[in-house]
Amino acid sequence: MDNLGWGLQMTALGMGLVFGLLALLWGLLTLMLRFDTPHPERSAVAPSETVPEAPLDPALVAAISVAVLAHNAQRRAEAAPGMRIHWPGSLLHASRWVAAGRARQNHSWQRGRR
Repeated sequence: MDNLGWGLQMTALGMGLVFGLLALLWGLLTLMLRFDTPHPERSAVAPSETVPEAPLDPALVAAISVAVLAHNAQRRAEAAPGMRIHWPGSLLHASRWVAAGRARQNHSWQRGRR
């Protein structure tokens, strides 16, 4: 029974330290967030300083569209993770190494006859 009491004390002490440090970090992050947010009166832009929106030139819109399409085609050619058709690991049947390993796992080993 003595060991059970010591174990419970150590468990309570360990969990108390972990949750205490988590609470301390939570408080520090909340404090940093409070100091980091800009004040509305300092960051407000006067209405006279705003830039009026001008319509975009159709040639510029076409150039941007062509650049975006070319970029997407390049990413697809490089097989970027965001452009993959299949999830990694979903085509496990396509690898000979994986197929050989699965065959070894699914068939029990038998000693060869001499």
